[in-house]
Amino acid sequence: MATTHPSRNLSVSINRDAKDVYNFVSVPENFLRWASGLGKSLKKVNGEWVAETPEGPVKVRFTERNEFGVLDHWVYPKPGLQIYIPMRVIPNGSGCELIFTLFRLPAMSDEKFVADAEWVMRDLTSLKNLLESP
Repeated sequence: MATTHPSRNLSVSINRDAKDVYNFVSVPENFLRWASGLGKSLKKVNGEWVAETPEGPVKVRFTERNEFGVLDHWVYPKPGLQIYIPMRVIPNGSGCELIFTLFRLPAMSDEKFVADAEWVMRDLTSLKNLLESP
């Protein structure tokens, strides 16, 4: 029998063309400008992206650029643990929606899941403000 994890779809409307938003967010080096949860640095090391976090180096894998607005990425905080982060840019009129799916990990408390969702929303709002500023 298949099991699913609880999840929350978090989104923000951005008053910028979807292609512009995708072109910015799809560049891994730009994550540090808005995604505070990813760490203090993000560098390509031996062909792999590595974020420096307070817990040490964390490998990150990004979806290849595509025409569908898919910005999924995977974070590997420790050997044997993979965190999948689906993210999409969807056109909405002359702007777009950025949708981030947050999965609740096994053994994660209700409080931690709520805190993670609040952190993601802060980061998405930071991205919105960055991309909407003149």
